Amino acid sequence: MNYVPLLKQHWRPVAAASLLILATVAWYAWPSSSASADAQLVAPVKSGEFKVLVTTTGELHARKFVQVTGPAGAQSVQVYQTKISSIVPEGTLVKEGDVIAELDRQPVAAKVADVTLSLQKAQADFTTAQLDSALNLAQAREDVRTAEFALEEKKLAREQAKYEAPTIKRQAEIDLEKAQRALEQSKRNLTTKTKQAIAKMSSVGADLGRQQNSLKNLETVRDQFSVRAPAPGMVIYVREWNGKKKGVGSQWQPWDPSVATLPDLTQMESETYVNEVDVRKLSLGQKVQISLDADPTKKLNGTVTHIANVGEQRPNQDSKVFEVKIDIATPDTTLRPGMTTANAIEVASVQRALSVPLEAVVSDGGFSYVFKKDGRSVVRQMVETGAMNDNEIIVRRGVEAGDRVLLTPPADHASVQTVVIPGLQPVTAPVAGGDTAKNSKVPTPAPRPAAAPAAAPAPAAVAKKN
Repeated sequence: MNYVPLLKQHWRPVAAASLLILATVAWYAWPSSSASADAQLVAPVKSGEFKVLVTTTGELHARKFVQVTGPAGAQSVQVYQTKISSIVPEGTLVKEGDVIAELDRQPVAAKVADVTLSLQKAQADFTTAQLDSALNLAQAREDVRTAEFALEEKKLAREQAKYEAPTIKRQAEIDLEKAQRALEQSKRNLTTKTKQAIAKMSSVGADLGRQQNSLKNLETVRDQFSVRAPAPGMVIYVREWNGKKKGVGSQWQPWDPSVATLPDLTQMESETYVNEVDVRKLSLGQKVQISLDADPTKKLNGTVTHIANVGEQRPNQDSKVFEVKIDIATPDTTLRPGMTTANAIEVASVQRALSVPLEAVVSDGGFSYVFKKDGRSVVRQMVETGAMNDNEIIVRRGVEAGDRVLLTPPADHASVQTVVIPGLQPVTAPVAGGDTAKNSKVPTPAPRPAAAPAAAPAPAAVAKKN
C-alpha cells in the first residue's frame, strides 16, 4: 500500500494551520509602523501623592558644642600668632583636663627672655634707688643735727653777752637768729629729700612691679599653651576661613582662638547650601527626609530651621548659594559631625495627582505633549502640566491613570496623529509684515462649543473625546 499520498493529504491542513498561527503571533509581536523600536521604552501614568522636593547635599554639625580655645591672655602679652605643634586625632574621646593640643612656645619663650632681662634691670634700678635715698636722707638728718647743735651754741653765746657791750650783745642775737634759720632750712631739706626718695622709689618700684607682672602673665600664658579639654567629649577639628580644618602646622591667632570643639552629639543638624533658584521655594518648618552617605539604608526626619537672608559665593561654585540648616528630630548615637547627608526638602505635596516622567513630556508651540500608547499605535496627546520635581511632572488634563507614555519620541513622530484638549487647540493664523511673512501655527484658545464657529481654519489635529 502506498502511504505517500495519504501523508501529503493530512500534512497540508496542519501546515496551513501552523502558518496561520505564526502569522497571527508575528502580527501582534511586530511593532507598529508608528512606533519604532527605539520608542518602546514606556512608563505608566502614576496616580497618588505627588511631592515636590529640593534635594541638596549637606554636612552634619552639632547644634551645641564646647569650644576648645588657646590661651585667652595671649594678646595681652603681645603674642599675636603661633602654630599648632601637635593635636590629638579627630574623633578622640577625652576627659575634662586632658591635653588636646600643644601650641608652639617659641613666640612666648622669646617674650619671657626679654621680660626677664627687663625685670633684672628694674631690680637693679630699684636697689640703686634704695641706696641713694638712704644716703641722701642720712646726710639730711645729719645736717639737721648739726644745725641743732649750732643753735644751742648760739643760745649760750647770747646768754654770756648779756653783760657785754651793746654791740657784742647785738652780734650774739644775730648769730642766734642765723642758727635758727639754718636749722629750719635743714629740716625743710630733710622733708624735701624724703619726698624725693619716696617718689623715686615709687617710680622704680612701679617699673619693677610691671616687669614682675609681665613675667607672671607670660608664664601663665605659656602654661596655657598646653590646650586642655574644658569638658568631656569627642574632639572635632574646626575649620579655617578657607574651609580647611585646623591641624598640625595651622596658624593660631588670639582673635580666632578655637583649636577644636567638643560637640553635643545628642543635638545634630545638617548644614547645607541651596542655590538662588531653589531657595525661593523653601520656608521654615518644611519637612526633610535625610539619608547618610555612610549608611544609605538609614532614613532620618528633619525640619528646616534656618534660611540665610544673604547669599554667598562658596569655593568651587559659580552661582550664589544660601545657607540652610535642618534640625534632625530624633537623636541618634551613630551620627558623627562631618558626615555627608542627602537632604530631600518637601516644598509642596499634592495628595491625588497624575504624574509622568519628565522625559515623556515635550514642548511644541507653547503647549506640552506626550506620546501615548493607544492600543498598538501611538498618538501625540496634548497635556496640561502642573508642578514638577527632579524626576516627574504633574499632568492635570490629557491622560488617565494607567495610560502608558513613551519616554522618547518615536522615529516617525512628525506623522503621528495629535490629540488636543478642547479649549487649548493650536490654530493656524497669518503672520503679517515683512517679506518673510507666512502662515505659521500660533497657539490660541479654541472657541467653546456653544460659541459661533471661529473664522480661523480648522485645526489639523484630530480631537479625541475624553
